[in-house]
Amino acid sequence: MRRSWTRPLATVGLPVLLDRVLDHRREQSPKPGPTLYLLRALALALTEQPMTAGYLIGERVVHPRSFDIGVAVQVEDGVVVPTVREVDRKSLSELVAEYDDLVDRARRRRLTENDSRGGIATVTNFGTFGLTTGTPIPLPNETLILGIGAGRKTPVWSDEVEAFIPATEAQLLLTFDHRVVDGGGAGVLLKRVAALLQHPENL
Repeated sequence: MRRSWTRPLATVGLPVLLDRVLDHRREQSPKPGPTLYLLRALALALTEQPMTAGYLIGERVVHPRSFDIGVAVQVEDGVVVPTVREVDRKSLSELVAEYDDLVDRARRRRLTENDSRGGIATVTNFGTFGLTTGTPIPLPNETLILGIGAGRKTPVWSDEVEAFIPATEAQLLLTFDHRVVDGGGAGVLLKRVAALLQHPENL
């Protein structure tokens, strides 16, 4: 964390509605973990905006050939981050078994060295602790970390019925290395992730 914090980091955030994700998840068998939706949405957004997927080697920004993304998993004495490979090339349903296996082995401390290597970004769901907001810190060799807080019921205006209706809303937060990505690029990326989550059937 000391290595991570020596960089100029910044965080942007926005609220996102989760009702469509939750409805879609209920219809699936096996059910994708909620974080997996976020993982897939981030990967697709990065493929559309590859400049935000870069990372620094010395003074040079390098862009990856594969969108491998880590997922933060809470264990007894901290957090481990296994890497899900080629998230951009596999559908949500294709990723479920791989994701569940990695998370299970992470919790049992059965990950290999290769399982936690080579990620370009990380996704963290601190909402599992009931937290609504936070400032996640990217790993030293990564430029981005995307976090999501706990969902809360809130009134949201509906143009269809011209009234406020209850909806599940959560905070999306993206922390980034400002040497690689500026605030505008990070904001565009985060808005695209939020938009993709409104169409979980396409993930």
